[in-house]
Amino acid sequence: MTRDFFAEMFDHYAPYSIGFDRVFNRLNNYTTESSYPPYNIIKNGDFDFTIELAIAGFCKKDIDIELSDGVLTIKSIKENNDDENNLYRGISYRKFTRRFTLSDDIVVNSAKLENGLLKIHLERIVPEEKKPKKISIEG
Repeated sequence: MTRDFFAEMFDHYAPYSIGFDRVFNRLNNYTTESSYPPYNIIKNGDFDFTIELAIAGFCKKDIDIELSDGVLTIKSIKENNDDENNLYRGISYRKFTRRFTLSDDIVVNSAKLENGLLKIHLERIVPEEKKPKKISIEG
């Protein structure tokens, strides 16, 4: 997908949406992102989600997770070292950055690294003012 695709998509939906320009701008940033590391997004129920990243060989100190302005960013800070005893390197610890745009009602509850799988648990919090309500008709 190209940036033009997102621009056309925004132009098409702009008359029907208010306040979503920030979301479309964020989507533009994802068109050039690498496919490493592979990940899953799992819906565990109406309000619970899990993001899983396959990061075998990394440990907690090698990963940085940050939530800022609705964008969840997972970065590696581990790199291959030049070990002369390593005759062949088939497993590479390359740096990566993976970003996920979260809606305003999603909160990050926890992150856990186990058996090479980083699991980030998310929850949708729906405030009272956003729940459906009946509007009475006067007159």
